[in-house]
Amino acid sequence: MFQAYKHRIYPTPEQQIALAKSFGCCRWYWNHALNLCQKTYKITGKGLSRKAIQGLLPELKKEYPWLTDAYSQCLQVVALNLYTAYKNFFEKRTRLPQFKSKHGRQSINYPQNVKFEGDHLKLPGKVGLVYCRRHREFEGTIKTVTISKNPDGKYYASVLVDDGKQLLNPSTNGKAIGIDLGLTHFAITSDRDKYSNPKHFAKHQRNLKRKQQQLSRKVKGSNGRQKARLKVAKVHAKISRCREDFLHKLSRKIVNENQVIAVENLGVKNMVKNHKLAKAISDCGWGMFCTMLKYKAEKEGKTYIEINRFFSSSKTCNVCLNQVSSLPLDVRSWTCQHCQTAHDRDINASINIKNEALRVLELGTSSTATLRGCQSSDQTSVSSDAIPIEVGSPHLLVEKCG
Repeated sequence: MFQAYKHRIYPTPEQQIALAKSFGCCRWYWNHALNLCQKTYKITGKGLSRKAIQGLLPELKKEYPWLTDAYSQCLQVVALNLYTAYKNFFEKRTRLPQFKSKHGRQSINYPQNVKFEGDHLKLPGKVGLVYCRRHREFEGTIKTVTISKNPDGKYYASVLVDDGKQLLNPSTNGKAIGIDLGLTHFAITSDRDKYSNPKHFAKHQRNLKRKQQQLSRKVKGSNGRQKARLKVAKVHAKISRCREDFLHKLSRKIVNENQVIAVENLGVKNMVKNHKLAKAISDCGWGMFCTMLKYKAEKEGKTYIEINRFFSSSKTCNVCLNQVSSLPLDVRSWTCQHCQTAHDRDINASINIKNEALRVLELGTSSTATLRGCQSSDQTSVSSDAIPIEVGSPHLLVEKCG
């Protein structure tokens, strides 16, 4: 089983220059190969194979000697990544490959010849030993290492490790839970727990506005503008770290306490077309949260299931299954006209999501099928924040939130 570990690295000024050259060479080669693929497709109706893209390198190095500043295998990985990007596009898993810019996140990939020596990461080529903050140890074989530089100027190394373990078969023997995602409360569970929405972007919006106003007054191309741009990037990075920290803690708590996890398959891309709610929806990070739930559940042999987004979870009574014709968003509680049960809109939705997931897992035997071994708890407490139980070092948690 493959596992990725992300570490903060601290290259020296000389190493930063070497990495910048490698970033630039790989970025230029990607753009050159992508442009050639597009031209070839327009003329012949066919693209270029991975072998054909890699075959461009010898002649390009003769024409552009500065390409030798980058490690040779980093350039070869660019051809593999471009080929994979086109393959994913034609299989409708992602969008068409785009040209890369020198503004924004930069990255290169080392496919081999990388190892740890104490607190240093040894990279091949002209970089050498780079100090690395190893907050977690791992066991296994290093497959690839991706070195990245974020817009805020911080460097990271993502180490992909093969630990030799087999992926566990998903089991449904345990507790089941349904999760309804929202804006006022980030997550509402079928256990009647409510987790408040931290609204990370809203908390830093005033500071971000001030930094962006300062940036807009700087002269383009000046050193002052570059410093102001860095301040804006640091605010965005802090928002991102705080959001990921919250999502990791909440997803870990839910996965640890449950065996079957059911959520709604939300169409976030369509939902953000509502300009009144687009910023709030994007700030939540629902897609990232579901991804975390999925891979953490799969790693521990638990079941993660997504319910169809068109399932009427809010308008259906979880007691008698009576469905109301209309339920506007401003109505947060309602009473069933058939059984006279008073419902909290979000809690009712989460219970229906759990029941629908159990029905799907039982092959649709009934609308309220119960899975053998899966029982819902009678917990009625309401929590406002996630409990931070994600395994990691204390200083890493401080860095994420600070």
